[in-house]
Amino acid sequence: MEFKERKRWLFLGLPFTFTTYTIAEDMLTVDTGFFNKVENDCYMYKVVDVKLEASIWERMCKLGTIICYTGDTTNPQLYLSHIRNAKAIKNFILEQSEKAKMKRRTINTLDIGNGDLNDITDALD
Repeated sequence: MEFKERKRWLFLGLPFTFTTYTIAEDMLTVDTGFFNKVENDCYMYKVVDVKLEASIWERMCKLGTIICYTGDTTNPQLYLSHIRNAKAIKNFILEQSEKAKMKRRTINTLDIGNGDLNDITDALD
C-alpha cells in the first residue's frame, strides 16, 4: 500500500503547489520545488513519533498537517502540510514504522533523567 498526496493551499484545499508526499511501506519521500527540485527521503524505521494537527481552516477544507518526529539527521521533524486523508496517513505511518522497526530489529531508547551512573547503582543496592 502506498499513499501519494500533494500539499494543498489552505484556501479550498486546492493542490496548486509543487510539493508531493509519497508514503510507502519502507520510506517517506518529500519532493519540493519547480525550478530547484529537492527530494528528501526518510526510512520508516527512523520515525519515532507522529502527530496530527488540524486548524479550524484545515478542518473546514478536510485537510490536516502531519508532523513526523524522526531520527533522520537532515529533518528531525518532517512536516506533511495541508494534506487530505491525514488521519489515515498518520495511522499508516505509525503502523509501518513499527513494522519496519521489528523487521530491522531496532529499538528506540529514551534517556530519562540525567543522573550519575553511581546514583543508579546505589539505588539498585
